[in-house]
Amino acid sequence: FKKDKNYVTSVVFSPDGSKIVSGSWDDSIRLWDINSASELAVFKGHEDIVTSVAFSHDSSKIVSGSYDRTIRIWDVNSGLQLAVFKGHESSVSSVAISPDGSKIVSGSWDDTIRIWDI
Repeated sequence: FKKDKNYVTSVVFSPDGSKIVSGSWDDSIRLWDINSASELAVFKGHEDIVTSVAFSHDSSKIVSGSYDRTIRIWDVNSGLQLAVFKGHESSVSSVAISPDGSKIVSGSWDDTIRIWDI
């Protein structure tokens, strides 16, 4: 698992354990195959360090948070960015997806926790 060009800030297993997603200081998100240790995809769109990543319960989406103060949703299969959420006044430090996939929760250095409807 050595293709990141900079510090890795966040990693998480997919719910089925077959993949890993990582966030990095190079503003990217990378999807990895656990068995082959190969890079499957690189997701780009954040304008600053990616601080947190999460998989949806069905592994079809990745959510990311960044120093750029945004939360983004990515489609795992197509690699497309599906949505961008803005509202934090400082860096996003943590993201998670609700078990039913209908909401995202984010924590920020602006001292807030926000819930976003997907």
